[in-house]
Amino acid sequence: MKYELKGNYFNGSYHLPEVDPLRNISKKIKKTSPANIDEKLWELIVDYNCIDQVLLSASEGFNSWRKTNIDSRVELLEKFKEKVIEKEELIATAIALETGKPIWESKTEAKALAAKVNVTISKSLPRINSEYFENLMPNTNGMVNYKPIGPCFVIGPFNFPCHLANGQILNALIAGNSIIFKPSEKTCLSGEILIDCFHEAGFPPGVINLIQGDGETASRIVSSKTVKGIFFTGSKEVGLKILENTHKDLSKLVALELGGKNSSIIHKDANLDLVLPELLKACFMTTGQRCVSTSLVPIHESIADSFIEKFHSFTKRLIIDHPIDHEIAPFMGPLIDDFSQKNYLNYMGMAKREGFEEIMRGKQIEKKYRGNYVSPSIHLGTLSHLGTSIFLSSELFGPSCTFVKYKEIEEAVSISNNSEYGLAASIFTEDKEVQNLCLRDIDAGQLNINRSTVGASSTLPFGGVKSSGNYRPAAVSFIDSCSYAQSSLELTNKVIEDPNKIVGIQ
Repeated sequence: MKYELKGNYFNGSYHLPEVDPLRNISKKIKKTSPANIDEKLWELIVDYNCIDQVLLSASEGFNSWRKTNIDSRVELLEKFKEKVIEKEELIATAIALETGKPIWESKTEAKALAAKVNVTISKSLPRINSEYFENLMPNTNGMVNYKPIGPCFVIGPFNFPCHLANGQILNALIAGNSIIFKPSEKTCLSGEILIDCFHEAGFPPGVINLIQGDGETASRIVSSKTVKGIFFTGSKEVGLKILENTHKDLSKLVALELGGKNSSIIHKDANLDLVLPELLKACFMTTGQRCVSTSLVPIHESIADSFIEKFHSFTKRLIIDHPIDHEIAPFMGPLIDDFSQKNYLNYMGMAKREGFEEIMRGKQIEKKYRGNYVSPSIHLGTLSHLGTSIFLSSELFGPSCTFVKYKEIEEAVSISNNSEYGLAASIFTEDKEVQNLCLRDIDAGQLNINRSTVGASSTLPFGGVKSSGNYRPAAVSFIDSCSYAQSSLELTNKVIEDPNKIVGIQ
């Protein structure tokens, strides 16, 4: 194995599973690089027996951390920032090897970790500052304090194994909560290095906890009475399971960031020189494995044929290769695993069966190393596919782009809304009326104007509607899900009232 995992982190240190045939160790997870399946990265022993210890650690950590003043919390977050800056190269390499993302893109994610500390302190923290109100009622002042909710369980995704979890963890911590972090079982090394940074920053024992495992690991922690916040980024199907397991426990706050079937509308007056690079990034960056990747493109019929031809010619030029070991920096790496590759190829067959015109077929490709490499796909559909096509409404999570021609902007809006998801969308046009119509009628938590769907700002809320989330947006507003408001009234004029004069007393 190229790397040795340190185990689970609780009570301020790492603990390797005790390999004992009498213990309930159910499985091993072996990780190979998606860019080179002959390269074994690490092996994980899934140990369910440590779950109670992790929960106890988080509970004890919360009881001390919630009493820690805000200046001390901020100071430790600043020290964490120093550590992630020191380890940027190491973090980026781990991300690239585990996910297959090109090293240039992995470095962008690694660099975002420190920047998120700044946003959390300067933008998110003020949202939970105490508020005071004078003379709310006769002789009465008022106050609102924001209190932490308790130990929080952060379930991370594979596509941004550090960045997305980091935002949730930082908000939970600065609000006074302890955390348990379970990385995706596909990106255990990246998650471990992130926890190393918190450890080296000097967070007290129990405040930061890491558990490596599978879906069963997550399920057991989700069901625990100890956990009060559950923060999940991933598929709709897993999000629904979390809700099913928690809906009778009113003490739990669940924040879900789920999938998307995102659209980019190209209107007849769009600046196509701007659209082309924006759409290439939106559809194919991260091999289409972003929850905000564009896969559906309503395009005005007057510009469709010429633009699609040009888009196709540039798509064929995209370099696909190993994220680190390459001669020319690739635009795309492989898909995350063999299952994702097969799923993507199955959708290519579905598109053909459902009658989509195949402009560029997504297929398995061979590179220097054996990996989960695929080519991008481009299809052309029609308005008749709306409401009938599974391919047109499904989240593929691969490098896919389907164009659908329209005449009127209302048709484009219908195409964009032709999905159970509502995460992100874009409109390319200079027409303010068209922009405002899309802002009003498109069901999405994020609607960009003359900009691709990928790349959200940490200083704005980020979340979706319909099956893309449960109205608990991430980014700057995520701290709202990490605290609750406690109201107080204080009598200022302490004149003691004669109880004999209270109405209803004889």
